[in-house]
Amino acid sequence: MTLTTALLSCALAAFMTFAGAPKLAGGPKTRLMAGHLRVPAGMLRLIGLAEVAAAIGLIAGLAANGLGIAAAGCLVVLMTGGVLAHLRVKDPFAAAVPALASAVAAAAVVILHIAGK
Repeated sequence: MTLTTALLSCALAAFMTFAGAPKLAGGPKTRLMAGHLRVPAGMLRLIGLAEVAAAIGLIAGLAANGLGIAAAGCLVVLMTGGVLAHLRVKDPFAAAVPALASAVAAAAVVILHIAGK
């Protein structure tokens, strides 16, 4: 593994932790977000759990290549769903950019892990 893979994995893990923890906690802003996106608040909590679990998997993936690939691959799927959720409610494109950027970064982590870079 190279420094690039490690840095991108750590940066993505930090972002996923900061994005997922509030959803997992289920605070008032999370309930507003769930209402806006037209999803049950419980589902948003599960999404937060998946984001935090993926962050842990990205860090663990620094030692176990397969785990890093699996965590990043799951994030690609999860964040693609986030982009689609924003588009479904006709949010401006800017609202979907964090999920889109996360999906692209996660795809890059998968590629870097597979390429051994």
